[in-house]
Amino acid sequence: MTPGTFLDPLALAIVGGGTLLATMLRTPTRDLARAIAALTVLARRPFSADALLEQIAAQDRIARRHGAMALDRSVIADADVAAGIAGIVDGMAPEAIAAELDRGRRARIERHLAAADCWAGAAEAAPAMGMVGTLIGLVVMFTRMSDPAAIGSAMAVALLATLYGALLANLVALPVAARLRAAARVEASERQRLVAPLIALATREAPRPMNVATIRASAA
Repeated sequence: MTPGTFLDPLALAIVGGGTLLATMLRTPTRDLARAIAALTVLARRPFSADALLEQIAAQDRIARRHGAMALDRSVIADADVAAGIAGIVDGMAPEAIAAELDRGRRARIERHLAAADCWAGAAEAAPAMGMVGTLIGLVVMFTRMSDPAAIGSAMAVALLATLYGALLANLVALPVAARLRAAARVEASERQRLVAPLIALATREAPRPMNVATIRASAA
């Protein structure tokens, strides 16, 4: 028995093409693109906030020496940290910055989960497409009972389609979905660590309102 014994282009096309079509029909185009792009996450190390925390600490030192306006010249690649620093430069209240960071974190979680759900949907569709391939093979087999050679190839399609559906679901789509969900949980937890130092910096650099007595005294 050779590996070619388990290779049938027709069964593979039915299962692979059917799973792809079913996934495309049930998933918005934007989420489908994210699901494909999310495959690059699997090759990376788990997300860690340590480098971003060091960057925030560096921004804190700059603000202490030169004031919050000096942070406007900083180049920050991470969207969450950049949004927090921009809010500090603009004089936003710490509560508003915290709300903006929370909104960004939730939006990122939703995007990650949408990508994972896409792969989970593919895992649901693959066995069904395998059954479709099995039925097609059986129909072809019963319509060609008079041709022994055709019976063998039709039976191969029927059996291999079921095999391909099970393998695609349990060895590809489900593991990808599970790993994407795990990566999303890790990143959400790590990004939560960014909130406290950013809010502390925002609280220290927040503009302090002057009361009436202070304004009159300075005018005098």
